[in-house]
Amino acid sequence: MAKRKDIVTTIAENKEANHKFEILERYEAGIVLEGPEVKSLRNKGTVSFKDSFVRVENGEAWLHNLYIAPYKFATVKPPDPLRKRKLLLHKREIMRLLGKSQEKGYTIIPTKLYWKNNLVKVEIALAKGKKLHDRRQELKEKAMRRELERELKGKIRF
Repeated sequence: MAKRKDIVTTIAENKEANHKFEILERYEAGIVLEGPEVKSLRNKGTVSFKDSFVRVENGEAWLHNLYIAPYKFATVKPPDPLRKRKLLLHKREIMRLLGKSQEKGYTIIPTKLYWKNNLVKVEIALAKGKKLHDRRQELKEKAMRRELERELKGKIRF
């Protein structure tokens, strides 16, 4: 029997996550969506990760404040674009995330929303917030690397 390849297409990425947080672990989770939300994602509707986070409540993982633009052709009343959505994870993954997120400084954030074999998946990450001086140091190192590459590129000529 031939294994079928997973077809993965990115819908949206949380680019701010790598800047503001140090990513420690990543998990793939299913997400419970309503029909108009899926239609909106298929039509490349707007998705925003601004202020979105994951919270574990009563043994279930919930994604808060993920904005999915309402589907404009919905016949029924479209759901609230910022409503909390249930995440589908294994119980042991939920318990691990709960234990880690209760430690000081740790949080769970969504990093990516994508299609995988016609299902919407969300990549969540256990993250620790960076301090302002850490972010500044990272920007300085990035600028130094860019400058060094520019100098090396200029000197090597054939």
